[in-house]
Amino acid sequence: MLAALSTALLRHKKIRTTVAKAKETRMVVEKLITRAKNAVAAEGDKKNIHARRMIARYIKDREVVKELFTEIAPKVVNRPGGYTRVVKLGQRFGDGAEVAVLELVDYNTGQETAKAAAKAKAKKDKATKKEEAKASAEKKEEKKV
Repeated sequence: MLAALSTALLRHKKIRTTVAKAKETRMVVEKLITRAKNAVAAEGDKKNIHARRMIARYIKDREVVKELFTEIAPKVVNRPGGYTRVVKLGQRFGDGAEVAVLELVDYNTGQETAKAAAKAKAKKDKATKKEEAKASAEKKEEKKV
């Protein structure tokens, strides 16, 4: 079960699960990322096959292992640990279990899109205010004439 959750987290960068499963998966994923990070840092011209095989014991999907070594590990090479974040969401309606989001820290895509949406909204509001001011100025001109 932890292998499947770990694979899903590394593939999608964010998963929604119970708090207990998130905390356990976090420990497994942190160790896998650390092993990959150390292997990438030590690699020169040759790939560290041993580290890849050790991680492939838990992560059965080859594409995810490749992504871990080519994208995720180089991105976190300067981070001393704490690659994941658990955000509690509340209780699930069906059974009342505590639900959380487990995500990779350097891949918080939700926050980036929220920032972009906020900027777009601010820009739209500013344009709307300018149009309203222009329309009210035109009405005042019409009243004078």
